[in-house]
Parts: sequence; structure tokens; C-alpha cells
Amino acid sequence: MKLVTLFASLLFSTFSFASDEIYDESRDRHIPIEVSHPIEKEHCNETQKCPVALLSAGYGVSHTKYTFLSEQLSQLGYMVVAIGHELENDPPLSVSGNLYETRSENWKRGAETLDFIKLRLASTYQNYNFNDLLLIGHSNGGDISSWLANAGKDYIDIVITLDHRRVPLPKRRGINVLSIRGSDYPADEGVLPSKKEAKEYSMCVTEIPKSRHNDMTDYGPKWLKDEITNVIDNFLNGTGCRVNS
Repeated sequence: MKLVTLFASLLFSTFSFASDEIYDESRDRHIPIEVSHPIEKEHCNETQKCPVALLSAGYGVSHTKYTFLSEQLSQLGYMVVAIGHELENDPPLSVSGNLYETRSENWKRGAETLDFIKLRLASTYQNYNFNDLLLIGHSNGGDISSWLANAGKDYIDIVITLDHRRVPLPKRRGINVLSIRGSDYPADEGVLPSKKEAKEYSMCVTEIPKSRHNDMTDYGPKWLKDEITNVIDNFLNGTGCRVNS
């Protein structure tokens, strides 16, 4: 793949990959992003728009280190926007106290970034559907995705988290939820749904045996990345946990 600026990728549609940043003037934030287009992007048009996924990295992991997810979703027809949430001047993620309270500023900031990305790119990429987003995130990125999904936004269709641990998954009809769990750390109480809630709100929670939280990135073993992508593929295609239309 060729690394090009976002500006160049807008001018030359033949490029399928762009790595750059966009500026949020209201918050004075230069937000790193990496855009991967669907394999058959020529099929995307304003009449039949292709779906969009916003990918949020785990804390301390570059947003460019989830290419196994971006490549999979691109093959499934999605445009994927991987987002770097943590900037050098941001306060560090809290490690003490009531973490739900002390980390909420981070999740709120991340949710505002996702909302900004959606609004900014929707006008640029008019052949893509930003009104039925897939949010996918690992660890703290999954907490950010869940935070936004709990905010009542009507443009979220699917939420997928990879072993997030703090923010409760959204319990809303109209949002299909998959949470892939590692086997080394538990989620906080109330983060995952009960069996009754899972059935009522189209939520799927599946644990991958012998998997580690920190391995759910490009750095992880091939068997784990293959298992994660298999679970996601089955979920999105309705052959695993069912996705409602």
C-alpha cells in the first residue's frame, strides 16, 4: 500500500489508502487518521453508498497497528477510518481511584472526536454512508466507542469492542453489539449484558480462550488475529450472533 496525504487521496481516487490528520479548530486538535477504502470502491456511489467503520485504538497503541481489522473490513466493503485519540499534550489515562469516574474525561474527549470525524468526513466522502456507522475499538478504544453509543446518537448501527473493560455496552434497540473478550482480565461489573439483556438488545459476547488483552493488535499472534476476524465476519454476515436488519 502507498502512504499518501489525505489531500492527495481526495484528488486521486485510484489510491485506496491515506494516512494523515485533520484539524478540529473548535478544540485545537490535530487528529491523526488512517483511511482504508473498500477493495471494490468503484461500486460505491451516492445512490448505493458503501458502509463506514470508525476504528479506535487501545491506549498506548498506534491507530496504525490494527491493519488486520482494517484489511478485513475493507474486504467486506467498508471504508475504515482508524483514529489516533491520544495527543502528546493530553493528560495521561488515570490509573487510580474510581476508574469510571477518573477516566471519563478521556472517553468523553474520544467520543467528541468520533462525532467530529463523522461530521467532517461525511461531506468529503459522499459515496459512503455515515448515517449507519460501525464503531470498533480495542480496550480503551472500545470504551470510547461504547461511550459514544450510549450518548443517544442515531447514526450508529453496530458496535464491536475488543476486550474493553470499563464502559457499559449500549443497550439500545437498533444498535447491534459484539464484544470479543480476552481470557486474562475481567470486565468491570455492569459492562457486559446479562443473558436476558443480550437477547433483548441484539448483543453478542464471546470469549476467545487463551487470548490476552494486549495481543489484540497487529503485534498479536496470527491465530488470535484469525480468530478475531472469523468472529467478526460471522457476526456481520449473520452466521454467528445474528445482526438484525
